[in-house]
Amino acid sequence: MRKRVLGLLLAATMSMTILAGCGGNNTEKKEVRIASDSKVAVFYYSGTDDYVSSVKTALDNQLSDLGVEYVNYDAKNSQETQKSQIDEAIKDGATALIVNIVNAGSKEDSTEILEKAKKAGIPVVFFNRSIEPVGEEGAILSSYDNCAYVGTDPVQAGQMQGDLIGRYIADNYNTVDLNGDGKISYAMFMGQEGNIEAINRTQYAVENANTLIEQAKGKGYELVYFDEALLETPYQVDPDGAWSADAAKKYMKDNLTKYNAANHNMIEVVICNNDAMAKGAIEALNEIGYNRGNEDADCIMIPVFGVDATEDAKQLIADGKMEGTIKQDAEGMAGAVVSMIANASNGKELMDGIADSYTLAEGIDNEVYIEYSDYYAEQQK
Repeated sequence: MRKRVLGLLLAATMSMTILAGCGGNNTEKKEVRIASDSKVAVFYYSGTDDYVSSVKTALDNQLSDLGVEYVNYDAKNSQETQKSQIDEAIKDGATALIVNIVNAGSKEDSTEILEKAKKAGIPVVFFNRSIEPVGEEGAILSSYDNCAYVGTDPVQAGQMQGDLIGRYIADNYNTVDLNGDGKISYAMFMGQEGNIEAINRTQYAVENANTLIEQAKGKGYELVYFDEALLETPYQVDPDGAWSADAAKKYMKDNLTKYNAANHNMIEVVICNNDAMAKGAIEALNEIGYNRGNEDADCIMIPVFGVDATEDAKQLIADGKMEGTIKQDAEGMAGAVVSMIANASNGKELMDGIADSYTLAEGIDNEVYIEYSDYYAEQQK
């Protein structure tokens, strides 16, 4: 990548120390300096997303500690709004863009945003939501030498969630199999159709779980989708692509009118692409007296699994209402983004030194993966 000098390179700098993930979940102290004349614009796809809100808090804190001028924008799940906001920020003199794109995986939208940044001669760092279609990873990122993406390995979260589910079910099969039919019926709530994170979480959560269940219990023991009429698409998608608690709660309430303990066909496991949807599913279960956790030790408990390890999910796990989640490191994601912006503000290449502290996607030198980790009930005891 060619160097692009931003602003006055002799400007005074502010510095702070951040913890950088290094080759996994290890951390190391790294001093970050950022030019004081920087003006950073940060764009969020939706202010109602719990995990994105945790990244926002981390970015706000880190940019504030550095004394950097920054402006936050909430697109409220509208890509056209976000594009207009980017135009506004560039017109107002932004020296760097940090973008949580609305339409994840959209080649057209991410390319248009890149072209805006390229025309303005400023760096753009995308985060959390993929900017390239499945099978075309790296193509858009290679089109501009002053851009990068900070996210997570889209396969890893699904595999880890599947392993967590598989171990739990193998250890508790008879308890989980409420109707004693030898199968475990699951519901799957998908955050967004076409989103690479959602696709891989949906696929590997079930595949990996079934692999571990079969290894532990033998052939014939497995997870099966709760509604045989919907096996072509064994998941329910948030129609707004917002990964929301409301969408999962509505689906779960509707599901429970037909699939319940009284009808001997109860949904026995709930798998969610994120913790917000897990929260919504638990709210629906609570309304019919299930998953009361520590409030009612004798109630029916349906193990619910999510991804993100939000504060709400951690509390639900502590309250005995949720079984587990996969932690997505908001602080680590923010730290990687800020390190890149600091590089650019000081006239360095965006990715200078990043590979020393973070995991890069295979074959893509400007895509960073933040590692996941388990967070579940038994672990917290």
